[in-house]
Amino acid sequence: MDELSRRKMLITGGALGALGALGAASPAHARALWTWAPSGSVAGKGAGLDPEWVWDEQADPVLAAVIERGQVAQVNQALRQWTRNDQPLPSGLPADVRDFMESARRLPSWADAGKLAAAARFTTKKGIYTGALYGLGSGLMSTAIPREARAVYYSKGGADMKDRIAKTAQLGYDVGDLDAYKPSGGMIVTAVKTRMVHAAVRHLLPQSPGWDRTSGGQTIPISQADVMVTWHSLATFVMRKLKDWRVPVTTAESEGFLHVWQVTAHMLGVLDEYIPAGWAEAEAQSRQVLDPVLASTPEGNELTDVLLDIVAELDAGLTRPLINAFARYTLGDRTGDLIGLDREPFWQPLISGAWPLLVAFREGLIPLPLIPQAAWTVEEALRKFVLLYLSEGRGINIEIPDANRPS
Repeated sequence: MDELSRRKMLITGGALGALGALGAASPAHARALWTWAPSGSVAGKGAGLDPEWVWDEQADPVLAAVIERGQVAQVNQALRQWTRNDQPLPSGLPADVRDFMESARRLPSWADAGKLAAAARFTTKKGIYTGALYGLGSGLMSTAIPREARAVYYSKGGADMKDRIAKTAQLGYDVGDLDAYKPSGGMIVTAVKTRMVHAAVRHLLPQSPGWDRTSGGQTIPISQADVMVTWHSLATFVMRKLKDWRVPVTTAESEGFLHVWQVTAHMLGVLDEYIPAGWAEAEAQSRQVLDPVLASTPEGNELTDVLLDIVAELDAGLTRPLINAFARYTLGDRTGDLIGLDREPFWQPLISGAWPLLVAFREGLIPLPLIPQAAWTVEEALRKFVLLYLSEGRGINIEIPDANRPS
């Protein structure tokens, strides 16, 4: 299937993640003592170390050396040539980078092609929901995770959020691509590049006075716990909301969606002992590491405004009230208040009443005459939102940073 056709199949938004993927390279807030047992992981065992104090011992020294040797531009130039999973690594890479990437590009032994195929089928069927949830749920939630918001704000990408969103969109729609982890896909490429960006940020961000002043005592960002906080704000949150919205999801689809995110966590450098084996284990871990940390920060509120201003480019701002209301409907008033979302007295009750009916109609549970006309306005706005961010992500190069946000 040609590239354009595959992208069209995803146009309803299952591969969005343009906002949601903001969190993919950022840490989370301090949390309670780690008690989640490795017996609930895909590995089924582990040392049980608190992932707050575990980073990426394979990638971190390699990327730190690249930065210190002044080879970031050289590596980025080489990486631009690597776009498909089945491509050999490009020439021009330093030997230590090449060795790391050859190891990092290998799928885990437990990757299941059948479950990955089920995940792709799920995306084609439920894309309008996952797209809306990634963007207007996960993405905006990331600004209410203090460490995450601050890491985004003070890193190099924080100075140009539209460019940052366009680049991070790559992970969001590649993970939902029909060929994601197949030879012709690009998710291995995207995951390895993102993992390298994480390692570079770990080296650079402690040198930022702004980040150091607000880091809450964390000396190295993006721990394994931090990556899993972001993972839950995507995978676990989306599945939780699909259940809340009563979207019918088969067991095979549910397991496939979980599996593509399990593989993605591994490819981003998360140790298998921290990756939940099932949804029950994922919910238990999320309740410990994600749910308690949501809070308001000046950096998060500023990022929220920037993101919503970009959304307003859809139609000169006319859609922003609807987006505010849908985000509040998705995230809840507590999180909406934390990130400073405006309350919309017209749109909020309309969405609360119309969206469940629209979901039921889309799933064949009720007839068309029961759907209010305004519900189609909501759906059309969400489609435009998805199209905007898919187009932003297309053709973008994920690159290793060489500095933090300018003062």
